[in-house]
Amino acid sequence: MLRALFISLSESQWLRAVAERSSIGQKVSSRFVAGTQVEDVLRATRTINESGLSVSIDNLGENVTNADEARASAQLYHQLLDDIAEQKLNANISLKLTHMGLDVDEKLAHDLVTGLVAKAAAMSPRNFVRVDMEGSPYTQRTLDFVHELHRAPGNQGCVGAVIQSYMRRSESDVEKLLAEGIRIRLCKGAYKEPPEIAFQAKSEVDANYVKLMKILMKSKVYHGLATHDENIINQAKAFATKERISRDAFEFQMLHGIRRDLQQSLGRDGWRMRVYIPFGTEWYPYLMRRLAERPANVLFIAKNLFRP
Repeated sequence: MLRALFISLSESQWLRAVAERSSIGQKVSSRFVAGTQVEDVLRATRTINESGLSVSIDNLGENVTNADEARASAQLYHQLLDDIAEQKLNANISLKLTHMGLDVDEKLAHDLVTGLVAKAAAMSPRNFVRVDMEGSPYTQRTLDFVHELHRAPGNQGCVGAVIQSYMRRSESDVEKLLAEGIRIRLCKGAYKEPPEIAFQAKSEVDANYVKLMKILMKSKVYHGLATHDENIINQAKAFATKERISRDAFEFQMLHGIRRDLQQSLGRDGWRMRVYIPFGTEWYPYLMRRLAERPANVLFIAKNLFRP
């Protein structure tokens, strides 16, 4: 019921206009989204870098409806890579294949992302493109494309995938990605998936996260552990100490505006920390869809509005 409600809210132009003008809407967007323009996210990135943390920039948007939108999305990412290099920012980019036109023209999406990865690989220093994971209808196509990109000459180490611990297939996917040395961002997953393909209980999702986390940490490939779960973060720190895994062999990742206190604490203690910063005009439908995928996020976001 809540899922249907938030999906409906995401499609309401009237509510979107009200939210974007309201004080609470502006507070939510300013806390969790770094504005609507490239300049906004670059400013936020500089601030995060100055505190000693790195960044992954995500231009909000998915499921574009035509080729022109896909090309415009890719061009913006080209601009971001240029700006990152020119301003010497410690940042990479994250993108979704459906934002690059996967639902419109699969070849176009592949060509656009191939161009971005090639550009990142040719930069000095080399940069990195994270291909975000979407819902289960896209899982295999996304992973197949990441494997294909990584195998292209010169691209090794410059493109990575996302694995969601609530998917029952994830351990097998991790094994295949590690066999080719592909960098992984491990998260829990927020899309609504049926029990036959995804764990439903939080305890199962968490247990699988920790299991996969330990595999990644021992793999000698540089991965990102994306979680705000302090218990899991403490387990990762303890495991690194026990297994004598260097603090610069992996990184923690968190969303912009959430647990900023913990982000800074990890950085001060010598752990690598990357902040995932979304920006763009699509913040309202983006936020509503995140709530539709996981209504429990309502409380999570509300709590973080008033956290340091």
